[in-house]
Amino acid sequence: MTNEREAVVTVPQYNVKRARLGYRFIKRTFDIVMSVVGIAVALIPMAVIALLIKLDSHGPVMFRQYRVGRDGELFKIYKFRSMKTSAPSEVATKDLVDSSSHITKIGAFLRKSSLDEIPQLFNVLKGEMSFVGPRPLIPGETDIHRLRTQAGVYDVRPGVTGWAQVNGRDDLSDDLKVMYDKEYIERCSVGFDLLVLLKTVGVVTTNEGFREGGQVSEETENAELERIA
Repeated sequence: MTNEREAVVTVPQYNVKRARLGYRFIKRTFDIVMSVVGIAVALIPMAVIALLIKLDSHGPVMFRQYRVGRDGELFKIYKFRSMKTSAPSEVATKDLVDSSSHITKIGAFLRKSSLDEIPQLFNVLKGEMSFVGPRPLIPGETDIHRLRTQAGVYDVRPGVTGWAQVNGRDDLSDDLKVMYDKEYIERCSVGFDLLVLLKTVGVVTTNEGFREGGQVSEETENAELERIA
């Protein structure tokens, strides 16, 4: 069995400047306080969601999956189950053939509204994730792991939301996601984290960039590359 502390990518030493001690303290304090508040506020909604999941399909309420965290170490992410129990568990949704056939009725709503992510409040409280940071990926996504390692992305905790998620979300190629992740590492600050959180509200509300599987359009990718260049 895979050890959840085992590093799945080799993270070399970088010259990328680590965040200041003061910022890291403020960020972790914010994560602890807000995750506790969030869990308390979300208790009843989580109970309702759990009931709907049980009524909609057979299987557990919670979905647990290994993801790659800080310094390349594995941790188990918590999500509300949005897919049928027959769906492959260690494959990214974007890589599934006809991914919609694996998603439950209530799961489609949870994914589109991002409500399936609520249990990650517990990951934040445990220190495995932060509210803001690069989104954690499954170990099998080797190509983007290689790009992330080269960019120094694993120098920070992964996030519930991130700079890439508010700049295209699913409608970005791996290269563009890593470019945004690297930009976050270089710009990370209290103010920048608050900007990402504010933009996340708008993205979730409008479902901007939400996509279930499929390929990123060439037009979208070219426009993004031209904007970033």
